[in-house]
Amino acid sequence: MRFGLDLPNMGACGDARVLAELAREAEEVGWEGIFIWDSVYAEMRDPRNLPTCDPWIALAAIATRTARVRIGTMVTPPARRRPWKLARETVTLDHLSNGRLILPVGLGALEDGAFTKVGEATDRKIRAQRLDEALAILNGLWSGRPFSFHGAHFQMDEMTFVPTPAQSPRIPVWVVGAWNRPKSMRRTLRWDGVLPFKMTADGTSLADDGNNLAGGMTPTDVREMKAFIDAQRAQTTPFDIVLEGETPGDDRARAAAIVRPYAEAGATWWLEPVWKLFYAAPGDLGILRARIQQGPPW
Repeated sequence: MRFGLDLPNMGACGDARVLAELAREAEEVGWEGIFIWDSVYAEMRDPRNLPTCDPWIALAAIATRTARVRIGTMVTPPARRRPWKLARETVTLDHLSNGRLILPVGLGALEDGAFTKVGEATDRKIRAQRLDEALAILNGLWSGRPFSFHGAHFQMDEMTFVPTPAQSPRIPVWVVGAWNRPKSMRRTLRWDGVLPFKMTADGTSLADDGNNLAGGMTPTDVREMKAFIDAQRAQTTPFDIVLEGETPGDDRARAAAIVRPYAEAGATWWLEPVWKLFYAAPGDLGILRARIQQGPPW
């Protein structure tokens, strides 16, 4: 299992230079991934208009201040992006980081004003369709071969994008998936990893606003999901199971006890969010810096 940080791009982290410095510090103490929110104008659980930086420019700054950590967003909603622009951005960042970019994607949080305040589609079905079409376009443009696309939501005459990504066969794509919803899981199997959350029979998510441990997944859920992935996925390329949850940085034994059952069940990444930072006063980095320095829950 590898360990990363999930950082906001607002509040105390609403400055790309701050995020780049935090990433450098995290790499020095052994964190293996730095992922930042892809928020434009988020009022998520907080009425304050917090300082916010662009996540892609921040990731470029992080790429130049680090050498080993994997980097990416958490998560990007292609439903409100132009996929050809995203293709350019991701390949450029992949080269800038010497092949360290990962692209986690999902339907997006509707609390972000980049959906609700600018007229973007908010219907879940439409966002899912746009996600699938955008991923197909990204994969086609990343190939470096002539590619065109004509779908229900995106239209693109033939173009050939060069260079191709630094990574081969492509930049890894992680997809948010609902366990155990067959349609949602089938989408994830076409790509390179899953960010799972538990869905009940009545359609309720057990991921309590992102604060619940591992998206509501138990180690048994992860083990069952991995068996499903192994049985249903045709590709032989690596596939990540990515979980998120807080562990006590000042109690290594307790942290290990939380994470170990998930690792044994087949999870490959654990992302540590410092959610308290979201409520901290802008400019207050004490909470986050202290957790970073305590290191991953190995």
